Amino acid sequence: MKQIVVISGKGGTGKTVVTGSLAALAQNKVMVDCDVDAADLHLLLHPEIKERHEFKIGQTAVIDRQLCVKCGQCLELCRFEAIRPDYTVESFSCEGCALCHYICPARAIRMAENIAGEWFVSVTKYGPFVHAKLGIAEENSGKLVAKIRQVARDIAKRDRLDFIIIDGPPGIGCPLIASLTGVDRALIVTEPTLSGLHDAQRVMEVARHFSVPVRMVINKYDLNPEMTDQIDGYCRDYGVPVIGRIAFNRMIVESMVAGKTIIEQASSPLIKELTEIWEQLEE
Repeated sequence: MKQIVVISGKGGTGKTVVTGSLAALAQNKVMVDCDVDAADLHLLLHPEIKERHEFKIGQTAVIDRQLCVKCGQCLELCRFEAIRPDYTVESFSCEGCALCHYICPARAIRMAENIAGEWFVSVTKYGPFVHAKLGIAEENSGKLVAKIRQVARDIAKRDRLDFIIIDGPPGIGCPLIASLTGVDRALIVTEPTLSGLHDAQRVMEVARHFSVPVRMVINKYDLNPEMTDQIDGYCRDYGVPVIGRIAFNRMIVESMVAGKTIIEQASSPLIKELTEIWEQLEE
């Protein structure tokens, strides 16, 4: 089983478009959308949800108003100021430390698990798909990413699949680290801009830290040939192979609007380029 993650360092570079194309080209695989804060691979894969699970993590204090004697100890000792004067809990302020639970003389405070989101196992026309949705303003997206990657590995082992295709999150934070660790190869999708190069450099450094082999694709390379040459030079100096250059094409936008991968557009001139990218990744 080989795990391949597609990352970008920042949003808007065409990462999900490339991931959707690889999902259409690869055989015998499971897909995972690890961009749990703003998942959008499902817009191309059109999954049919077969399993739905709650993602529970952390705890929040809950005060039983019938048992509370309003002694004020929780109000006084909560350093996060999560207890309101009317003895209700401000959930966004509560850190789940449980101090109020332990010091309450009336045993009126219990700790309840937080439901921070959901994760799903779905079927698509390209194979099984594991994805998730983190709740608004919820944290711990790295743990949710780790959870759905483990589910994908279990499916791959059970069904004897050859590949796990991962749509990684933007940025270089915990979700990226959770998406990157343990994979066999990372494909960075960048664009020929100064910010594209800067963010690609940062994500390359993270991948190098975890000893993950990296390949690069430059999307819309023909819009800024000088910057494309600069990215080429940097990758050459850094020892990162550039395995594809995708020209700007309005057909990509039309495919996204239609909710299709580029591979489904039979007349697309980009199919050959994307097929060659996949062939270099699967080696």
